[in-house]
Amino acid sequence: MYGWRGRFGLIVPSSNTTMEMELHSYLPYGVSLHVSRMPLRDVTEEELLKMSSMAVESAKLLRDAGVELILYGCTSGSFIGGKDFEKELEARIEDEVNVPVISTSTAVVEALKILDVRDILVVTPYTDEINQREKEFLEANEFNVLDIIGLGLTDNLQIGRLEPYEAYRLAKSAFMDEVEGIFISCTNWRTFEIIEALEDDLGVPVVTSNQASLWLALREMDVMERIPELGRLLTEY
Repeated sequence: MYGWRGRFGLIVPSSNTTMEMELHSYLPYGVSLHVSRMPLRDVTEEELLKMSSMAVESAKLLRDAGVELILYGCTSGSFIGGKDFEKELEARIEDEVNVPVISTSTAVVEALKILDVRDILVVTPYTDEINQREKEFLEANEFNVLDIIGLGLTDNLQIGRLEPYEAYRLAKSAFMDEVEGIFISCTNWRTFEIIEALEDDLGVPVVTSNQASLWLALREMDVMERIPELGRLLTEY
């Protein structure tokens, strides 16, 4: 049986071409991942809020697969409504499907906290409008955003075509001595290949949306496997 060690469901935007591939590539032996989708083409505030209204129906399909946990796999889609939006979204889905639910934004906050970093650099593919919402969300959770820089993209398929080295170069170019940790935001941006290199080169922990999501999903299922290629988060915690 697939998933004898742990079985979790993932809800992603319909245009996300990255998250399930990255997570599948690093799943520990015995853990299975099952995916459902919600309509989204452009990463705008209006579309993200509209997408969240479809989350319950997508979660119901995953419940049918007997998953023990559901991950709402969209960073911007889980912070767009403000500080408590992701908690309210998780609770709404959980009440309907009776399966524990976590979101990428929750995972990122927990990851940054356990790594004990407060002064952070944030790198995104988003527009200034979405970046401002993310800054407000992170600061409401008591992080100090020293800088947040984005690529100004809204087309989610275009975001999915970004190369990992682009995240590496953007983070490295914006790095400053005061930074205690780096957060690379967006579940549709490939990052797994550059986490370890970025930590080695800059000497601070690196958190990415997919890495944090995988970490928290595994820990919630009591799968404590270490994955060294994915940085300090999945090696030390």
